[in-house]
Amino acid sequence: MADVSSAMKVPEIDASILFDTESPRRRAELEKVRAAAIDVGFMTVSGTGIDARAVEHVLDTYRRFFLLPTAVKQACDMSITGSNRGWGASGAEQVDPNANPDYKEVFDSGPELSSGDPLSRLRYYAPNRWPDEPREFRSTVIDYYERAGAVALRLLSAVAEAIGERASHFDDKFDQPMALLRGNYYPPRPSDATRDDFGIAPHTDYGCLTLLATDGTPGLEVTVRDGEWIPVLAPPGTFAVNFGEMIEHWTAGRVVATPHRVVGGQAERLSVPLFFNPRHDVNIAPPGSEHVMLAGEHLARRYDETYLHRQSNARR
Repeated sequence: MADVSSAMKVPEIDASILFDTESPRRRAELEKVRAAAIDVGFMTVSGTGIDARAVEHVLDTYRRFFLLPTAVKQACDMSITGSNRGWGASGAEQVDPNANPDYKEVFDSGPELSSGDPLSRLRYYAPNRWPDEPREFRSTVIDYYERAGAVALRLLSAVAEAIGERASHFDDKFDQPMALLRGNYYPPRPSDATRDDFGIAPHTDYGCLTLLATDGTPGLEVTVRDGEWIPVLAPPGTFAVNFGEMIEHWTAGRVVATPHRVVGGQAERLSVPLFFNPRHDVNIAPPGSEHVMLAGEHLARRYDETYLHRQSNARR
């Protein structure tokens, strides 16, 4: 276990070293990944091959969508569906039942499947809902989704190695990942906001690994082991990476899911997380467990607890 002073810090990882199996400095990077996984639950990662220009392009694409009139965005409103695909208005989510619904807007998309793919009938792989504007929105998001997923899988391999497993430990569980890409738009904090209002309230992520790109505006905070909230900054080209409930359970607590939040400030803020999760039928029960916990069932339960329109549909 790392000492208190090191646990207070979010490890900074250079992926260009981490991904180079011949580098003499790789062992030191793996040790930092191990500290991030077992002590902090967060790390920042640079040198992934997705540079600042690519991140800024996808952020700008989401920004132009979020600044469209509400009537235009409603054409792909996820609240009229039973899934989490498309636009979610401010107040569409409530990640903490003890806080008010989050005041951010979101846009969610997943893997692009053919209409005849059997997986498309499952809500974890629901069809995407794309806006007509900006014109290049769909192609930009799909391209980034694929690049970010490749990086996430390589990071997950490094995490496996760092906690004493084979680097390929997770590989065959992510051949059809339930990966969700989200654009988050945090407007300036409302003037009438109270202590119960958040851009996103304190929560732990639901899945395995989250690869988060941001525009560099401060806002993301993570709680460390003594309960203090500390900022996590990641300018375009550097990613904040954290671990979720699924991998904590799957690894019997060797990898920790850490609460984080965005209170919000006077400046708007955009971020793009990729929630990287395994195939829906993977058993994520801890090693040696007699019980079965399917990854898709875990996500479905947590989505139903978070998306307000899913709760409304369930009551009908």
